[in-house]
Amino acid sequence: GGGRKTFRALLALPAADREQRGGEGRPPTDVASPVERGIFWSRELEEQVPLGFAAEDAAAWLSAARAARVASLERGGCGRSSNRLALLSDGSRACVRYGINPEQIQGEALSYHLAGVLGMQERLPPMALALVEARGRQWEPVREELRGSHWAEGAVVSLTRWVDNLTAVVAPAPWGAEAGAGRRLQPLSAGELGGLTASQLVELVQWSDLILFDYLTANFDRLVSNLFSLQWDPRVMRRATSNLLRAPDGGLVFMDNEAGLVHGYRLLAMWDPYNEPLLRSVCVFRESTARRVAELHRRRSAAAELRRRYRAREPLWARLGFLSERQAELLQARVDFVHRHIAHCRAQ
Repeated sequence: GGGRKTFRALLALPAADREQRGGEGRPPTDVASPVERGIFWSRELEEQVPLGFAAEDAAAWLSAARAARVASLERGGCGRSSNRLALLSDGSRACVRYGINPEQIQGEALSYHLAGVLGMQERLPPMALALVEARGRQWEPVREELRGSHWAEGAVVSLTRWVDNLTAVVAPAPWGAEAGAGRRLQPLSAGELGGLTASQLVELVQWSDLILFDYLTANFDRLVSNLFSLQWDPRVMRRATSNLLRAPDGGLVFMDNEAGLVHGYRLLAMWDPYNEPLLRSVCVFRESTARRVAELHRRRSAAAELRRRYRAREPLWARLGFLSERQAELLQARVDFVHRHIAHCRAQ
């Protein structure tokens, strides 16, 4: 409700900016302990996290987007030059992403549905697959624009709901400027949270999910890419984090997940030296996330649950197919690794 709006996201602002906003940078005096049982964010704190893309709203948009015609296509605003910003006949807008190869669209789709399996899909904009057919009903109004786009007839693209008024996010401690100063990533633990504002804590709840999600998907195209760039740009951690934006209510939006699960799994040797320390830098978790990881570990069901959800919710899933047997094994191995890491944090 309205109370959530008081938790404005200030974590990425310089201290001077926070001071100009009426002292919001000062430690709270009326917030209970942010951590329960040593490693879980408190329920009180989790209740302050912005809702993000609610499941009912997302389902309604996806249904409408699949039925809508593409009224126009524009260049710019959606990443690569091959992508387009679409105005749909229902009045909404969507980023249409055309992958350099199909595994990027597959990674985007599978990452979106894995977020659903993990209970954090509300942090990702609603996403559906679409088939490019210049003479099909959906694309008929933009047949000429398609001709100039160099998209292949029959290609699968992703439609991602456009969100207004998003702003850049700079990584907070322990992943921000401290990492840029060349120090080892320090674990985010209950003992590290003293003196933080309520808004900073609310953002950290979301970051703990993000880092766990990016480890499971082996997504190197977000904070990991910033860490990689430290070798030639010592100030990179003071800049915006790739593919992460903030909504006006302070909710983080996990954008452009096409590097996950497929592309990322091919490049584990290159990127895990960055992804693993990032995961180990988190020792406070949403209890619901830890519970889902524990269930997927116990049942050894990560790939099976992802496949079930993907097939049930994405009509075009068969056009791209699913994970290979090897990729499914890697997903389960990464779930098991996260489960062991959470157990290690608990033991500490």
